[in-house]
Amino acid sequence: MKMRLQKFLAKAGIASRRTSEKLILNGKVKVNGNVITQLGTKVDPEQDIVTVNSKVAKIENRKVYIALYKPKGYITTLADPQGRKKVSDLIKNVKERVYPVGRLDYDTEGLLLLTNDGDFAYTLTHPKHKIKKVYLAKVQGIPSENDLEKLRTGILLSDGITAPAEAFILKTCDHNAIVKITIYEGRNRQVRRMMEAINHPVLHLKRIKIGNLDISNLKVGQYRFLSKREVENFLNHATAKVDKP
Repeated sequence: MKMRLQKFLAKAGIASRRTSEKLILNGKVKVNGNVITQLGTKVDPEQDIVTVNSKVAKIENRKVYIALYKPKGYITTLADPQGRKKVSDLIKNVKERVYPVGRLDYDTEGLLLLTNDGDFAYTLTHPKHKIKKVYLAKVQGIPSENDLEKLRTGILLSDGITAPAEAFILKTCDHNAIVKITIYEGRNRQVRRMMEAINHPVLHLKRIKIGNLDISNLKVGQYRFLSKREVENFLNHATAKVDKP
């Protein structure tokens, strides 16, 4: 059965659908030796030979889901021309090609999910599912209740107004504060930009939860495989939010 090329690439564990679309548009993908730049192109996984940067892409039968405690100082891409450390360097003895779902900034630590399941990645990243991401942010100074209310109602950034967030102060220390903030979007450096917008820049940032998955039982740099039940519960939780009247 034929499928769209970007969906095939996602199922083959090359990248998320959105990133796969960029690969196609940038001329990085060939089908049977021909460069393809049309997003509507369909391929037959059983018949067509698809390559990405000259490497053959195949759909793996075994789906892998990994929860990683990303340290600071690692990037969430699979290649870096600057030679920086990558999160894939931390994943050992996994023969399947997995890729990060979403991103965490170079200077941010915390929970990151990796997979070779394009449908799972699509569910996690598509805005309609409104998957919550929970962060602990140590910020400069102590935000006022008025500052926090701005985060809760939506704050204007360079790429538009943010969706309402949940935000409250967990504790204060040395004239700084630890703010627990929950967002339902995935904009670039969103939490940092939100805190800068209220004049309380982030000093340290950690993501502790995605949906109903948290970072408990993992140390910095460690990872674990998600169980089938965890994956099913995660997907059911996401779908329930969309289907809820």
